[in-house]
Amino acid sequence: MRDETSAGRVTLAQVASQAGVSLSTVSKVLNGRPDVSAPTRIKVEELLDTHGYRRSAPAAPEAPLIEIVFHELDSTWSMELIRGVQSVAKETGLSVVLTETGTRHSPGADWVEGVLRRRPLGVVLVFSTLPDDLKKKLWSRAIPFVIIDPAGDPEPDVPSVGSANWAGGLAATRHLIELGHRRIAVITGPEDMLCSLARLDGFRSAMGMAGLETAPALVRFGDFHVRSGHTHAMELLRADDRPTAIFAGSDLQALGVLEAARVLGLRIPEDLSVVGYDDIPLAQWSSPALTTVHQPLVEMAEEAARMLLRLRRADRADQSGRAEQADTRIEFGTRLVVRDSTAEPAAGGAAR
Repeated sequence: MRDETSAGRVTLAQVASQAGVSLSTVSKVLNGRPDVSAPTRIKVEELLDTHGYRRSAPAAPEAPLIEIVFHELDSTWSMELIRGVQSVAKETGLSVVLTETGTRHSPGADWVEGVLRRRPLGVVLVFSTLPDDLKKKLWSRAIPFVIIDPAGDPEPDVPSVGSANWAGGLAATRHLIELGHRRIAVITGPEDMLCSLARLDGFRSAMGMAGLETAPALVRFGDFHVRSGHTHAMELLRADDRPTAIFAGSDLQALGVLEAARVLGLRIPEDLSVVGYDDIPLAQWSSPALTTVHQPLVEMAEEAARMLLRLRRADRADQSGRAEQADTRIEFGTRLVVRDSTAEPAAGGAAR
């Protein structure tokens, strides 16, 4: 945003310091943004002129978009989140753009340049966090962002929407224990994701409170997809001392467990009880209908989108765009939905 003759001169950060404002405010002045007070704008403009900064072209207008960013778009789970963001966008006359990039931990390094060109009103990210350099670039352009169902533990300055994963794992396991199951296996998600570990911790807490031990062989880490559930279930169910129940950390993995049981000639729930997690629409149409932990995915995505809009229009953030209010860290409750895939273990099964 400056001409070549300014190279090597005072930086924008120094201009911000001299003006007594944030770097974001200086960037807004450079980009012609209207949300800067007249006295502040005049002070910054004078300093920019003094140090030789010039606008090379008018800033591109903000697009009436909410961008939602995934590391993959191949599951029903992703579609539920898209539905939630789309619902809020429709209510507010906005559009939604989808981006697939990076890993489950952070978007690709080149993503931020594209979002700066698109200039959406805000970004919903389905990742654990953002690297500091990407956060600073978004803050500098006053583009708010919210992380949904974080795979990790976002920093305090990162707005996020999640769910009670530990409580969900506890409820699922308690249900199986109350039915009389004692040898219970768990197939959770990736070992480097906080939500996977929280669901596993809930499982272990329920087992511990019931005085039950879990053999290491009954604890499996998957990837939340059907194939993962199928592969682990085939190994678990072929063992001589197979479990009488399996808690799968996602409905997709639970569907893989159901298929493994079918291949091995086991009846659900007579020979094996199965509990999933998420309560995606497909869960109630599986055969048998899947007992699962309801995670309000649509509502979580709706809240993330509304949080973006609140961050834009309310004075709940400082001038750099960093969130300061407690309501930018929200956790939704989960609940058990009992259907037809769980029952008391067969005669003698509880003692296994």
